[in-house]
Amino acid sequence: MASENLDAKIEQLLNVEKQMRLAGEIVGTRKAAIDILQLCFEAKAWKTLNDQIVVLSKRRGQLKQAVTAMVQQAMEYIDKTPDIETRIELIKTLNSVSAGKIYVEIERARLVKKLAKIKEEQGLIAEAADLMQEIAVETFGAMAKTEKIAFILEQVRLCLDRQDYVRAQILSRKISPRVFDIDASKEKKKPKEGDNMVEEAPADIPSLLELKRIYYELMIRYYSHNNDYLEICRCYKAIYEIPSVKENPAEFIPILRKISWCLVLAPHDPLQSSLLNSTLEDKNLFEIPNFKLLLKQLVTMEVIQWTALWETYKTEFENEIVSGKFLSEKAGEDLKQRIIEHNILVVSKYYARITLKRLAQLLCLSLEEAEKHLSDMVVTKALVAKIDRPMGIVCFQTSKDSNDILNSWASNLEKLLDLVEKSCHQIHKETMVHKAALKRDLGDGVISGLIISGAPQYSGLKVPYQECLFEMLNHCVGEE
Repeated sequence: MASENLDAKIEQLLNVEKQMRLAGEIVGTRKAAIDILQLCFEAKAWKTLNDQIVVLSKRRGQLKQAVTAMVQQAMEYIDKTPDIETRIELIKTLNSVSAGKIYVEIERARLVKKLAKIKEEQGLIAEAADLMQEIAVETFGAMAKTEKIAFILEQVRLCLDRQDYVRAQILSRKISPRVFDIDASKEKKKPKEGDNMVEEAPADIPSLLELKRIYYELMIRYYSHNNDYLEICRCYKAIYEIPSVKENPAEFIPILRKISWCLVLAPHDPLQSSLLNSTLEDKNLFEIPNFKLLLKQLVTMEVIQWTALWETYKTEFENEIVSGKFLSEKAGEDLKQRIIEHNILVVSKYYARITLKRLAQLLCLSLEEAEKHLSDMVVTKALVAKIDRPMGIVCFQTSKDSNDILNSWASNLEKLLDLVEKSCHQIHKETMVHKAALKRDLGDGVISGLIISGAPQYSGLKVPYQECLFEMLNHCVGEE
């Protein structure tokens, strides 16, 4: 009996909706559609609700405003469904209705996010990630900036959960880190006439600073899979610069510890050296003096004894691996590798020539291991060295800076041009004095042959001219 009354009421409202729709009454059409959904919801007729949503959306000449209001109204019923199956069915119905309609693209994105969350709770992470990747929120002009960022970060997180690192990197590049540094107070609040109206972000969307921390934590997960310690360090540096973190010792001390370990584990290069020195100048580092001492050893040009260092920091390092979860099992080998590289660089600063045996003693390694590590550093261009294996001698050379090489080339070119100009001047002078017609082609060797053979017509050439000409010819032959 209740179902008959419901069908009768729905039929009456459908007739009202038709009259309003044909008359072009936006308000009346929208109210009639919402009332139909409200009747179904109050009667707990979920199947009828889904059917009416599809029927109303497909009616001929249905108004956009009515479809938008209907989808928004039905979205409020999702959390009030009696079971998970009914909830999924309602979300799928709304997804099918909003598919391909730009005026409900934001609602569809929120529906997909809800469905992906349900799939993730059921353990279907791959399916949830595929659902989220169907939506490109960066093209939504009416969506709030924070909601866009939160949606993309959710896409990245699901890709990392399914270990799809390539797609995670592609999605992360949709977010520029500079967007987190924009002052929200300077943004325009009221759009000008003709601008797109931007909707307010839902209450459950984090603030921009919270999204910044989430973004860098996800990037740490991404860079950790291939042990890119320098990028991990930069991510922790960005988190450390957040005001709420930098002012709270309980938060910044664990982050500073991780920054210190990443700097120690990162290969030596200009960026690593710059970050290392800037970290040492940080006053908050005094809160953890043992890590300050560790970083101080890396900037000091002295050989570090690996055994003593490992005994001092072994406990700290192992605890960081267990609790921090950002260091892999390979991190211990990388730490030893970095200390060896530091020691080789120190030796190269103090020695121009050293025996391989003595180098191995300084590094506390065997001859084969010392030669291997030295060769690897030469291959990666960390230093310039040559090994005389029969004699067992290593010769270190100072690496030439690119600017110095360019300056030397410029100097050589300047000398060559001066020589050519001087030669031309001498040739012109002798031509005017002796009325000699000299050939311009100096490549065929005619002039040099005449001068060498002592031809009578050129016997009067002066010695400075001959020397200058010979010098120019020799320079050209040397260049070839």
